[in-house]
Amino acid sequence: MGFTRAELESYRGASVADLMPEHPRLVFVGINPGLWTAATGTHFAHPGNRFYPALLAAGILPRLPDVANGMSEADRRMLLDAGIGITNLVHRATARADELDRSELHEGAARLERDVAGWHPLVVAVVGLTAYRQGFDRPRARAGRQEDRIADAELWVVPNPSGLNAHATVADLARAYAEPALAAGVIGAAPTAD
Repeated sequence: MGFTRAELESYRGASVADLMPEHPRLVFVGINPGLWTAATGTHFAHPGNRFYPALLAAGILPRLPDVANGMSEADRRMLLDAGIGITNLVHRATARADELDRSELHEGAARLERDVAGWHPLVVAVVGLTAYRQGFDRPRARAGRQEDRIADAELWVVPNPSGLNAHATVADLARAYAEPALAAGVIGAAPTAD
């Protein structure tokens, strides 16, 4: 499925429902939905996004879901059965994350804390260091496990899988995503270096 620029622009400001199992083990928190994600109703759906290839490479998923056209029920079930949830810090769709302002990120962080308190996951992984720093007022934060917790969950910050973050390879992302997955008990061992 392809979209014209005008079709994608019509999704500006839309939101995408959380993908959340009844008992999440690991919740990935994107920055906000992109226009392609909003158009398909599927998190991290843009064809250039490396989120799902990184989950596959990390051993978090057994196969690569087909998300460019929207997620099938079988693919949704694969994530949910693994205890994996996906949400966003800000629910408003934009073409680029840098279209968000700090107040939206702060409000999103406060809402996320309330949501996490209700979901009770073991681990939360925020996907994007800059958004984490701004939203949570942690300007010196580094990627990886954080000293702070969110609600009762262990908190991690991992690299953004967007194609705009080209310096991080799928292998780099896989290693980073495997760490919170290991902490949540979603996988038994982290992938080794190539």
